[in-house]
Amino acid sequence: MADILLTHGYFLQDDPKEREIMKPYPPLGLLYVAAFLRRAGVSVEVFDSTFGSHEALEARLAAPPANVLGIYTNLITRASVLRIIERAKVQGWTIVAGGPESANYPAEYLARGADVVVFGEGEETMVELLPALAKAGKHRLHGIAGAAFVDESGQVVTNPDRTQINDLDSLPWPDRELIDVQRYVDVWRAHHDVGSVNLITARGCPYRCRWCSHAVFGYSHRRRSVVDVADELQFLVERYRPDAAWYADDVFTIHHRWLYDYADELKRRDLHIPFETISRADRMLKEEVLETLGEMGCWRIWIGAESGSQRILDAMERGVTVEQVLYVVRTAKRYGIQVGMFLMWGYDGETVDDIEATIDMVKRADPDVFLTTVAYPIKDTPFFDHLGDRVVATKEWGHSTDREYEIHGRPSREFYREADRWLRHEAAFTRAGDRDSKRARKDAERARATLQALAVRSDRDR
Repeated sequence: MADILLTHGYFLQDDPKEREIMKPYPPLGLLYVAAFLRRAGVSVEVFDSTFGSHEALEARLAAPPANVLGIYTNLITRASVLRIIERAKVQGWTIVAGGPESANYPAEYLARGADVVVFGEGEETMVELLPALAKAGKHRLHGIAGAAFVDESGQVVTNPDRTQINDLDSLPWPDRELIDVQRYVDVWRAHHDVGSVNLITARGCPYRCRWCSHAVFGYSHRRRSVVDVADELQFLVERYRPDAAWYADDVFTIHHRWLYDYADELKRRDLHIPFETISRADRMLKEEVLETLGEMGCWRIWIGAESGSQRILDAMERGVTVEQVLYVVRTAKRYGIQVGMFLMWGYDGETVDDIEATIDMVKRADPDVFLTTVAYPIKDTPFFDHLGDRVVATKEWGHSTDREYEIHGRPSREFYREADRWLRHEAAFTRAGDRDSKRARKDAERARATLQALAVRSDRDR
């Protein structure tokens, strides 16, 4: 029997959209904690729910003796995690919740059955917490930095923050041997002809976009050494034989010197594997950055463009300009790098003119792919605080997520679906040949007219 069972509450079987896309990746955060605990002499078991079932996990929870269950929480797994907690409590498990979602809602998770909520980085907190639970019990965890719990009087106690781990090279790599990573690679290859692996080179993001959650790493940015990352990539290539990699950093090109040194290290090792990653336009204005990415094998760079309206970008405190985004997209293409663009509708104050500016930016940039979302207020972000009592819950907390909040005074979801249609038709018109251009132009004009009518209706209903 392991000292702790770790799981994460994301079940692919519950996600029809992701089953259609089929691009899952292993839960690196959980595997980092597992590796750190095992190095400290703790026996660890991981139930990887991605390819598992609720029934299989519940059967595991019913197998005695019960011990400590650690659950990673994020925005999309709330209902699933609460179901796991409910089943585990019946079986007598002591439950520790961690990750950004429970860090934003510690009192709610404690009220729903979690015994401890770990906030911030979990590795060192968990190593201190487990013996304390065994010795003092779940109500006497005073002084354990990075943990919240309910004391013997029924009051929630939130201990101080834990100091962040500065030397990321001191951490063991994620313990991928505890799960079936090869299955992830094989699923990718079966659906996309390319088997992919994931890794991170850094933790945190120092930028202060008002809608973005920093619940785990705050506004820090700490990076692993070039050699440590190259060693891990080499291990992954030799162990799993992938065709591609995903660097899951928030801003991969934030430090140019690190990027150039890393590229040199990979070249020295003759280690070349195609990859995709995410960055910011303002951290790729030097042409040498994009040239280096291309030489390294970057086949797609994702950019958080968000809006084509500079007014909205400034309101978001993005710290980038529309012209910077356009420059980076065009320059990346010259170096053979595809560009993916993230776009956001519905930030506070956005008008039809701002939506049109976003569409114009996409037409001018012509990214290879773009994805849209509607801005949603995540707890404890400046965006959430700014909206105040305009944030309205549409469902009981345990059966919803922060994505399902309504914002009083904002247009309907139908409005943003129409914005998507307008964008898609305008992009199609831009790319259309002579035979298809008239139809695409007509579709775009119809979508625009519908959106404007919905905007008038929304203004009237306020």
